Amino acid sequence: MFLYNAFNVLLDAGPTVLLPVIILIIGLIFRVKPSKAFRSGLTVGIGFAGIKLIINLLSSNLGPAAQAMVKNFGIRLDALDVGWGAIAAVTWSSPIIPILIFGILLTNIVMLILKKTDTLDVDIWNYHHMAIVGIMTYFVTKNVALGVAATITMAVITFKMSDWSAHLVSGYFGLPGVSLPTMSALSSLVIAAPLNYLLDKIPGINKINFTVKDAKKYLGFFGEPMIMGLILGGVIGALAKYDITKILNVAVNMSAVMVLIPKMTSLFMEGLMPISEAAKKFTKEKFKGRNFLIGLDAAVVVGNSEVITTSLIVIPLTIALAVILPGNRVLPFADLAVVPFRVALVVALTGGNLFKNIIIGLACTGAILLAGTSTAPVLTDLARSTGIDLTMAAGALISSFAATSLTVSFIVYKVFTGNLYITLPIFFAGFAAVWIYFDVIKKKKESEEKPAE
Repeated sequence: MFLYNAFNVLLDAGPTVLLPVIILIIGLIFRVKPSKAFRSGLTVGIGFAGIKLIINLLSSNLGPAAQAMVKNFGIRLDALDVGWGAIAAVTWSSPIIPILIFGILLTNIVMLILKKTDTLDVDIWNYHHMAIVGIMTYFVTKNVALGVAATITMAVITFKMSDWSAHLVSGYFGLPGVSLPTMSALSSLVIAAPLNYLLDKIPGINKINFTVKDAKKYLGFFGEPMIMGLILGGVIGALAKYDITKILNVAVNMSAVMVLIPKMTSLFMEGLMPISEAAKKFTKEKFKGRNFLIGLDAAVVVGNSEVITTSLIVIPLTIALAVILPGNRVLPFADLAVVPFRVALVVALTGGNLFKNIIIGLACTGAILLAGTSTAPVLTDLARSTGIDLTMAAGALISSFAATSLTVSFIVYKVFTGNLYITLPIFFAGFAAVWIYFDVIKKKKESEEKPAE
């Protein structure tokens, strides 16, 4: 009971407090000196707090500006995006949430022991992305077992996708030994990977490669991240029809985000490196051939200048897409500020190719709009049943850019609420094929190619 209460206290304190404690414990497990482990944990916490502050700066400027654009364009759709925060509140209010959180934690431990994942997920706060699928499944089917099974399936997929995308996190963002078990970022890869492959096969299109670094090279002063942030922030403010003071405010704050996030990320890595080095040494001694990955919140990568640049372009285009997309009923609103999370791994996958980022980013937000439209009625009824205040929706349905609007979450939800005799075999056969490709076929190819290099 004491441990349960202590865990709840840490969980209530949020990730800024929880993360240093977890890093300290991991450091001690990996035989780091207590003082060094404590310092590492605190440094990671300070870096993460800095990242969160800057993301809040981004959200508090970008969110209202994007919402003002929606109002200015006179868009009328009947499923309001109320934001991931409201959906997280619905998740944590569920009567089965303790079972689901324990199930996710146990799944991670079992997979680590069985060597089916290398990701040690310390991002407990973001368990809600996995849990909401089980909660919605339980709400529709009234079957606790199905709800738990849906969440555990989400957990397995999350940990495997984290492993499979870890090379993007280390190779592109420069965060070795780290994976991102945040489904709000991972989910986009399901659309991004095949679409990126397709774009690479189209003559002419596959020759287009323009990055933020290229912008700096060709545009000189105007291509510097801080100047690009200033210009794009000013454009967003102008589209929101702000007065000149507010436009300048948004412009300078976007410029600040471009400059400050990399500095906070480097502080974060300063704290993480001693733990990462100790983990490598420990696993080399005790688990030969294993390389554990520390699973962190995708917040550690969303401040990348290419990610922010892509987001500032994709946001107004997503608003326009919501109007013309056949079948869409979702009005993008509160979650427009978290578009950087949805495109972060897309940017890494394309190597920062801005042309691809925009095309794939729009495909991902389009899929979110359609999945959000499909699940809005159930999500609205679920929110009402938990007593969540829906007055901001003014009688409309509610949706978000999270929960079952995410492509992977939507697929798993549909599988567990459909005809199980049909959906389960098809889904697990498909997932098994992907698993075999990444863990067997691809690894075999990579091992064969190494001696020739």
